[in-house]
Amino acid sequence: MDIGGWLRGLGLGQYEAAFRENAIDNTVLPSLTVEDLKDLGISIVGHRRKLLDAIAVLRPDANVKAPSPDALAETDPTPKESAERRQLTVLFCDMVGFTELANRVDPEVLQGIIRSYEDACAVCITRYEGYVFQRLGDGIVAFFGYPFAHEGEAERAVHAGQRTAAIRL
Repeated sequence: MDIGGWLRGLGLGQYEAAFRENAIDNTVLPSLTVEDLKDLGISIVGHRRKLLDAIAVLRPDANVKAPSPDALAETDPTPKESAERRQLTVLFCDMVGFTELANRVDPEVLQGIIRSYEDACAVCITRYEGYVFQRLGDGIVAFFGYPFAHEGEAERAVHAGQRTAAIRL
């Protein structure tokens, strides 16, 4: 992953030199903490929060908290020198046979099954660098192309969808 491109995609390209000078690469990035970001000279709380949220997506075992819809909007009111148009691919994963299963098992057991399914889906999604946006009942909404974009987002979503379709609990 290109750290500079990732930072620019977040609107935080001004920190690229600090990341480079401190040898922050894709192997170190997922383990950065608030203290690390402060040590890098990122003094603006909003920038640290934005970085921590984006870093959380990179952790394959993390249960990523869904941002509010307002968080998806551009928060920097200053105009950009060049606009960027992105395609966003949305993937919805839903558990097949959920209603029948819900009628057969206790609610506590069902909740554990749903959590296991969601966690397995999240692993598949993050493997293809998607972003788990929201967990809805027995389903997950994931974005490909947010918070950072790659070539072939639709293909990444299809591959992640195929992996989630193969999940057996």
